[in-house]
Amino acid sequence: MLIGLVIKNYALIRELEIHPSPHLNVVTGETGAGKSIMLGAIGLLLGNRADGKALWDENEKCIVEGVFDISSYKLQSAFESANLDYEQQAVIRREISPGGKSRAFINDTPVTLEIMRSIGGRLMDVHSQHETLELGSRVFQLDFIDSYASNLSLKDKYKEAWKSFVVAKTNFESLQKEAALLKQESDFVKFQLEELTKAELQSDEQEKLESELKVMEHAEEIKIQLNTIVAQLGQSEFAVSPVLGTVRNMLHSISVYSADYQKLYDRLESVRIELDDILNEVEREEERVEFDPKRTAKTKDRLSLIYQLMQKHRMKDVNELLALQESLQLKFDKTANLDETLLSAKKILESSGNELKRTAQDLTKSREKVFSPLCKQVTQLLLDLGIPNAVLKIEHQLVEPTASGQDYVELLFSANKGIAPKPLAQVASGGEFSRLMFSIKYVMAAKTALPTLVLDEIDNGISGEIAIQLGKMMKEMATRHQLITITHLPQIAAKGDAHYFVYKDNKASKTISLVKQLSPDDRIDEIAKMIAGANPSRLALENARELMRE
Repeated sequence: MLIGLVIKNYALIRELEIHPSPHLNVVTGETGAGKSIMLGAIGLLLGNRADGKALWDENEKCIVEGVFDISSYKLQSAFESANLDYEQQAVIRREISPGGKSRAFINDTPVTLEIMRSIGGRLMDVHSQHETLELGSRVFQLDFIDSYASNLSLKDKYKEAWKSFVVAKTNFESLQKEAALLKQESDFVKFQLEELTKAELQSDEQEKLESELKVMEHAEEIKIQLNTIVAQLGQSEFAVSPVLGTVRNMLHSISVYSADYQKLYDRLESVRIELDDILNEVEREEERVEFDPKRTAKTKDRLSLIYQLMQKHRMKDVNELLALQESLQLKFDKTANLDETLLSAKKILESSGNELKRTAQDLTKSREKVFSPLCKQVTQLLLDLGIPNAVLKIEHQLVEPTASGQDYVELLFSANKGIAPKPLAQVASGGEFSRLMFSIKYVMAAKTALPTLVLDEIDNGISGEIAIQLGKMMKEMATRHQLITITHLPQIAAKGDAHYFVYKDNKASKTISLVKQLSPDDRIDEIAKMIAGANPSRLALENARELMRE
């Protein structure tokens, strides 16, 4: 419900602020006074295209802001999807800069026009006889039927079944594709896996083998060098170790005379022990080194196999080959269990499909029950609104289940005798179509929470008793939902809970449109002018009072 509307610097409107009644609001005024401008401004809150040329003062920005009570609209999920904070009051604002740049906000959070259209479209519903209405949409028509049938719980149950079915179907089809691919690859995967498994790779063997091979390939040179080292350290006439022993004994003999000599002795003793350890290690290494052609060939063969596998699979080291082997093993195991996995997924799909069919059938039965009474009620309303030959039918076909059920529905309408009903999308817009739209909204209003309904002169082409009947219907509908109607009929203007008068002010250098809420006395004068013109007679004033009393 619209609580407050502010329009600044838009077209002929310098500044406007209104706080509509929660029930029936009527807007009247002379042609060209600015009633359609108000609708254009409201359209900005619904995400309509902004025109920088529509600024009253080209040096200031335009602001259109609507404050809405959204407590009954169940919009929490819509706000969450748009990453918006949800409160029971929502503020929607549109700004147009002098340069023509447009910005949109919901609760002071910048949003895209797409989000503004999504949210704003659920808060206000603007209808004009000059527009192509949503009534031609089969989605809207199905929602209309479901509203009439009170199918909310059935629809929720079906939506859950549909989600489960879609998940199961997607999973099964994905497994089928994967299975086909795996089966195509199975022989190749098996060959690669067997090749890698047979190789019995170890994560650190490549480095060890490469080190061993270097030693074996240079065994003779290494052995000569190690023998020379042993001789130089401990076996030759001038070997280091004996000489070091002699020096050690000399220092030991004088160490009793000075702590400094003792320290030198201790340091030399450490060197001697380390040197003896090195000498022993060199002797052991010399004994181990030997030229073994068979061992060398075996090592080369093993490394050759590793290099071939790395090159073949484009891997940098053995660890990557082992990771590939693990991946191939997983694929192989999955292929081996594929039939069982597919069978399980197929059973789940069949189960969810059966549940979907059951809920779809329940939803279809509920919809079919209301086809006749719904058409009958709308046809009667159209009769009351001056279309005596109106025919409304619902064409229904069963189709493959979709997100909205298994029903293809289309409303067919004819306003004239002898003319076959046609799909609403093919029916030209006009007064009759507008009355059909209003009749449908009237029926829906008794079943669900509608957004604020804005009606732009849908009363064109009617008068007299029919106008009175339309006014009564609007009044009754507005007891449950907020209506704002732009009208030129006194019969409808008299029914308003709030009456706004739009007029031009030409006193300044630039024309502006103004809006004022009329008092009861002012309303009588305005309605009398709508009946008899600018200078209403006493009879016209009395007629206006009579309409107000009714």
